[in-house]
Amino acid sequence: MPDYKKTAILAAKKAGKIILSHRGKYNLSNVQYKGARDIVTKADFEAESIIKKTISKEFPSHEILAEETPRGYELADFLWVVDPLDGTVNFTHNYPHFCVSIGLKKQKETILGVIFDPILNELFTAEKGKGAFLNGKKISVSPNSQLIRILLNTGFSYNRGEKMEFTLNAVRRLLYKIKDIRRSGSAALDLAYIACGRTDSYLEYHLKPWDLCAGSLLVEEAGGKVSDPTGQPLKPLPIDCFASNGLIHEKLLKIINEEK
Repeated sequence: MPDYKKTAILAAKKAGKIILSHRGKYNLSNVQYKGARDIVTKADFEAESIIKKTISKEFPSHEILAEETPRGYELADFLWVVDPLDGTVNFTHNYPHFCVSIGLKKQKETILGVIFDPILNELFTAEKGKGAFLNGKKISVSPNSQLIRILLNTGFSYNRGEKMEFTLNAVRRLLYKIKDIRRSGSAALDLAYIACGRTDSYLEYHLKPWDLCAGSLLVEEAGGKVSDPTGQPLKPLPIDCFASNGLIHEKLLKIINEEK
């Protein structure tokens, strides 16, 4: 079998090296804006370029869906889903919490996920049916089953419309029932942190495939559960996501979906 994981790890580490070489070089005057709040940097583009070159060299027939050059590949047999720099806002503020995320889908099933945090030199990997790992050591979700012990991560969409109200209302209700809430600024790392037991759950609306592809597999392979915030399978764009250690999934969904 082709060594997809080896290629993904190589690509992620090359991208991480590029990202670190740009660290501390950005301010409000030298970033580009894709929207009112959504930014992109030269580091994003260079990291994406090296990932695509590395993958294409080994697997020239595969398609690549990447954040900075998105295209649809509905019929691709093998599709790499890439976020070259997840947490760009953190990165441009020199806030040390961002990563490279690479997932591989075989038809519609995700079979590989690799997330690399170049600051902490942490490499999260998962292959379908083979478990989840951090720097080569097997990991699993937390054993927390009591609401008062739950630490939840969330995120705020750049789309500050109806979905933002969903988030704020849910967070308001959850805050009175669980231990605490974090907003870290990287969806991929939020999911990786559930997989290794650092947090117990994650809620965010209005995501894209590259935000979730690798991280969702990590959670599932570590023993957790991923759904949309109503408990149904993840839907097409935009993607709303709720992930947990599985033990408190239904309890938190009930709170998230309570009437105002």
